[in-house]
Amino acid sequence: MKDVFSVKVAIQKIEFFCSYQERCHEEVVAKLRNMKMDSDEIDQIMVHLIASNFLNEERFACSFARGKHRIKHWGKIRITNELKFKNISQTLINIALKEITPEEYLETFHALAERHWDTIRETNTLKKRKKFSDYLLRRGFESNLVYEKIKDLTS
Repeated sequence: MKDVFSVKVAIQKIEFFCSYQERCHEEVVAKLRNMKMDSDEIDQIMVHLIASNFLNEERFACSFARGKHRIKHWGKIRITNELKFKNISQTLINIALKEITPEEYLETFHALAERHWDTIRETNTLKKRKKFSDYLLRRGFESNLVYEKIKDLTS
């Protein structure tokens, strides 16, 4: 039997949960459900968290976009899809993507592309191109960028 938390204890636990890392509403609601809170209590706690600024979807989306781009080197398509998966609105996704400057985005893309091109041990040029494009498309970079880069690297 899992402990049943009072609203006060649950708020303390969730405040800590939200304070050490930005969270989206969905993650917090899931955590509260795991704590066996009912929907009225969840609503009450969510209102408190938003009012106390522990929870802010825009801040979450911006931090998510910056982090995934700078640390994991994801492209805008992948970041957009992951944010949609977390039920973040398109408006907030657009704001979050503005956190990545076009210069930084292209710099990351070119550095990642050149590094990856050199690591592919494939003698067949067509297969090498395929592996290369699949990798960058999986990372969420736009296909026109990927195909331009292939032209640059193979010409």
